[in-house]
Amino acid sequence: MKLSSRNLIMIIGALVACLRVHPAIGDENAYTLITETIASEVLGEQRTVNVQLPKSYKENENKNYPIIYRLDGAGNLPMLNAVLERLQSQGNAPEVIIVAIENTDRLRDLYPTVNQDPNGPVGLGGGGANFLSFITKELMPVIESKYRVHDYRIMAGASAAGVFSLYALQKRPDLFHAVITYSAAVWWAYGASGKSTVSFFKNTDSLDRFVYTAIGNEPSPMRPYYDDMIKGIEAHKPTGLRWVNEKFDDVPHNLVSAAGSFNAYFNLFFSEYMQPKDYSGDIASIEQYYENVSTQRGVEILAPEWVIRELGYYYVNQGNHEHAIQLFQYGIAHYPNSPDANNGLAYGFEQAGKYDQALVHVNKALALANEDYDGYAVYKNRQERLLKQIESK
Repeated sequence: MKLSSRNLIMIIGALVACLRVHPAIGDENAYTLITETIASEVLGEQRTVNVQLPKSYKENENKNYPIIYRLDGAGNLPMLNAVLERLQSQGNAPEVIIVAIENTDRLRDLYPTVNQDPNGPVGLGGGGANFLSFITKELMPVIESKYRVHDYRIMAGASAAGVFSLYALQKRPDLFHAVITYSAAVWWAYGASGKSTVSFFKNTDSLDRFVYTAIGNEPSPMRPYYDDMIKGIEAHKPTGLRWVNEKFDDVPHNLVSAAGSFNAYFNLFFSEYMQPKDYSGDIASIEQYYENVSTQRGVEILAPEWVIRELGYYYVNQGNHEHAIQLFQYGIAHYPNSPDANNGLAYGFEQAGKYDQALVHVNKALALANEDYDGYAVYKNRQERLLKQIESK
């Protein structure tokens, strides 16, 4: 069931409240928050960022983490932490390092073009190129040499910061693997950023990246420019691009980040536990899926035996015994000494009416287990049932 935008906001608000009621200060499992100050030659000023390290950072000294560059500062951390912690608890997101970039002159830095549209402040903006240069040439080298990150980078922001996130993807698609935008203010400069986004996609044949866009109850002139951008992306979506776009028609501009945060990160990160919806019907897609999981997490993660077996059960329930058996056999190829894998194949053969082959594999399951093993009684019952079926032929 899809949650309404209001329910999503209420749920995220409750999660944030829980974090505040149970603060992590003094807790050995708390996040570590470090303030870094960088003297930027590009911008000609001091810039401050807050680096939040994962709870496991100190104890896992050999682990590297994906990194989120969150625009508009550390005020976004409570909500972001609430969303990610819930996803992480179900294996739906990795732990991450978050770099919250504080503002000095927000409009100057986040808009790539100078605004001439009288619907907004005329003459402001135009510093996006310098700000991106600061991030890529000054900030990232400091952060990514000092902290244990791997090269999966996410840029996220709302309103003007959403515009900048789209700009960063266009200019440095080699660096940013995902951009997340909430009500990106694409009306600025007569829709310049929306038009440049469409042009970028139109001239890009293949793009193995993730983009999340969301819009609230924005009035004109914002909504027409935004809708034109969405239509352009739909018409020119590059091969390989994973794109999620959502509309929250009852949510005001400043709450779109709350409404969209869960769905943004839920759709961005590949779960450690592959679901039937993620399976193409080609067994090779299991390995491709876990390559994607491993790329995001920066460490090799293989399909768990039980995940493969659950896919087999799914196809049994669909009545496709042949494909279920192929999946169970794939599971045994990767986990030959697993009693459950062998019992799964026995189940597949049994449901297909191939009792002799089922008996071979349930016997293997019994041989690999002992009487204290959780599934032993199930295997024994299957063995007895199969023997009766074979004898009654």
